[in-house]
Amino acid sequence: MSTLNLSLSRRALAVAAAAFVAGTSLLSLPASAQAVKEGGTLVIGTGQAPRHLNGAVQSGIATALPSTQIFASPLRFDDKWNAQPYLAETWKLSEDGKSLTLNLRKNAVFHDGQPVTSADVAFSIMAIKANHPFSTMLAPVEKVDTPDAHTAVIRMSTPHPAIVLAMSPALCPILPKHIYGDGTDLKNHPRNSQNVVGSGPFKLTEFKPGQRIVLEKFDKFFLPGKPHLDKLIMTITPDSQTLVLGVERGDIQLVPYVSNAVDLKRMKANPNLQITDKGYEGIGSINWLAFNTAKKPLNDVNVRKAIATAIDKNFITKALMGGFATPADGPIVPSSPFAVPDVVKYPLDLKKSAEMLDAAGYKMGDGGERFKLTIDYLPGSDEQQKNVAEYLRSQLKKVGIAVEVRASADFPAWAKRIASHDFDMTMDNVFNWGDPVIGVHRTYLSTNIKPIIWTNTQSYSNPKVDQLLNDAGSIIDPVKRKAYYAAFEKIVTDEVPIVYINLTPYHTVANKKVGNVPQSIWGPASPLDDVFLK
Repeated sequence: MSTLNLSLSRRALAVAAAAFVAGTSLLSLPASAQAVKEGGTLVIGTGQAPRHLNGAVQSGIATALPSTQIFASPLRFDDKWNAQPYLAETWKLSEDGKSLTLNLRKNAVFHDGQPVTSADVAFSIMAIKANHPFSTMLAPVEKVDTPDAHTAVIRMSTPHPAIVLAMSPALCPILPKHIYGDGTDLKNHPRNSQNVVGSGPFKLTEFKPGQRIVLEKFDKFFLPGKPHLDKLIMTITPDSQTLVLGVERGDIQLVPYVSNAVDLKRMKANPNLQITDKGYEGIGSINWLAFNTAKKPLNDVNVRKAIATAIDKNFITKALMGGFATPADGPIVPSSPFAVPDVVKYPLDLKKSAEMLDAAGYKMGDGGERFKLTIDYLPGSDEQQKNVAEYLRSQLKKVGIAVEVRASADFPAWAKRIASHDFDMTMDNVFNWGDPVIGVHRTYLSTNIKPIIWTNTQSYSNPKVDQLLNDAGSIIDPVKRKAYYAAFEKIVTDEVPIVYINLTPYHTVANKKVGNVPQSIWGPASPLDDVFLK
């Protein structure tokens, strides 16, 4: 059966039809030429502590890392943005872009032995729509038809260009309806943390929140010969030095999402380790300074521009981040096919910044101060967050802005403060999540100004931007979509609700004995069924 494979690679900004052979084994990817050794235990070190393991109701890489091992999704993606079969052997997006047909494998079962059917897919997609924090991701979905046990047809009110990418492992885990459809609130379901049942390559055997997650090979996994590993152990520690020492000793074989320059330099010098920055194109992480545009004086675009003009991104990325990070200039990461270079940029110019503040009516006072602001930062990453906040405090003092750096005890404390809009400025680290509809729109739509973290907590509102994003979100042709995003990027970089500081330099560090280190666009936020130990 023919399928529609939406390639979003730079080389192919067009919708391309491709034929797949039913039952094709999908990951004969990069290291398939290596001799694969079966068995063994892979210990993964992470500083990310998930609240629970159900990615259907929780975003973020902390949850995605275990969730994508436990739950299978309809599709997965390779390193060129090409959709690949997973639970769905084949799929087809209708010409009008308003329905996606998934043809499911007939041999897939959940960890408790129950078959995976179209009823589970329908239940899961509607559950994600109702509960996942990415409200734009499945917003056009009206219902899922199930004409037979192995066919699911997603019906949408408008064309939805992100629907194929939304079928990815971290975004669309398929839940067993016979467990989660019991009427219990899905966000607080006890089976999110204990006795979790999916149909992925590994099944849960232990979850100690904040400490460790143990997963064992599922011997009835629907892909023949997968996974190669017998066990995954995810050891959780917020201390990066502990992770570094563990991987150097060999107690830990793989550490994803490493961004600290000191750690990276140290581990790059170790001949027993391999390091790659591949596998983070889908996440698309940007480190940025967000303004509360509803508060004076930050409601004045000229003040925001003056602050942007006082920031030296090259100093931040080279001196503070050891040269591992690169400056960011827009809301869409360069690895996305929708990124454009024609955005408004703010080269460092302290004299110009001071003149802009003068022109905005904020003259320098007798004490060399124009006004006071606070800056918060996301806890847990000093190099990307705290250090930049401290730099901004000293830098903005040069143009007469007194900045108080406010620390939060932990992520929940910071998130509560920002979600309640109780801030002037905050450092933040936010993901594109592959398609702008999923990860970008949420930050700028005026309809998404909510008391929820990682929505439009900047209170930014521009009807033209709303229209551009809403239009782009219903256009299937990626070439036409790109034109809308180009106009959007020009406006938001001119109005500066956010100063984009740098692309987060995520890396995966692994012992050289680890084969097939994940390097698809989703990297570690995807099933590790192809990974093996040499």
